[in-house]
Amino acid sequence: MMLFDTHTHLDAPQFDEDREDMIQRAVDAGVGRMINIGFNRETIPTTMKLAETYDFIYAAVGWHPVDAITMQEGDLEWIASLCKHEKVVAIGEIGLDYHWDTSPKEVQHRVLRQQIALAREVNMPIVIHNRDAHEDIIRILREEKAGEVGGVMHSFSGSWETAKSCLDMGFHLSFGGPITFKNAKQPKEVLEKVPMDRFFIETDAPYLTPHPYRGKRNETAHVRLVAEAAAEIKGISVEEIAAITTKNAMERFGIR
Repeated sequence: MMLFDTHTHLDAPQFDEDREDMIQRAVDAGVGRMINIGFNRETIPTTMKLAETYDFIYAAVGWHPVDAITMQEGDLEWIASLCKHEKVVAIGEIGLDYHWDTSPKEVQHRVLRQQIALAREVNMPIVIHNRDAHEDIIRILREEKAGEVGGVMHSFSGSWETAKSCLDMGFHLSFGGPITFKNAKQPKEVLEKVPMDRFFIETDAPYLTPHPYRGKRNETAHVRLVAEAAAEIKGISVEEIAAITTKNAMERFGIR
């Protein structure tokens, strides 16, 4: 059984003391592929280093909406140049975040539009971060014709109506730790309805730790707990969930 953690932050400072051991625990748990997310000036280089060090780690590079205010003229060209690297499989995570008041909305919108345009130019899928911005994210994705490249709605938290809008544009949905929470009805209900070929699993480690480790540091090995929860929701075996979500991710991100 091979699992694919489609969204993790292995280079986060929370792992500075035991990074190699943490990655080995993931491998031992059956995680055969991982996509690490480089989302600003500090994490893009460390993401690239991980992708070049481990053959089973791939990279997504982009500018996070929380950091949108820091993006400079040359950064978009930097991302474009990295998209030529054989281990870079997506532009992300990009999007909108109305929870943390660090970048003005108009700046977030501009940076998102620029990166969608780049993705269309280089024909690469995008990884979308959406926090408390459902209407605007759908509108901008439509206006910028993001469906032409598609991608994934990372850690999906919206309603089924929002999910349908994303699916109609050709996007996949990704689910993480919250589907293991007892009180998280909405993501479970959405996952139950999502077609089998249109979803992934992820950890977003070191964040969004699944039950029963909620409140502690998350790590990529815990994607197995997400797979088990997804299997229960979908009414199939965890082996089937692993096979389906791995196949979905490999095809969407063009990984052999």
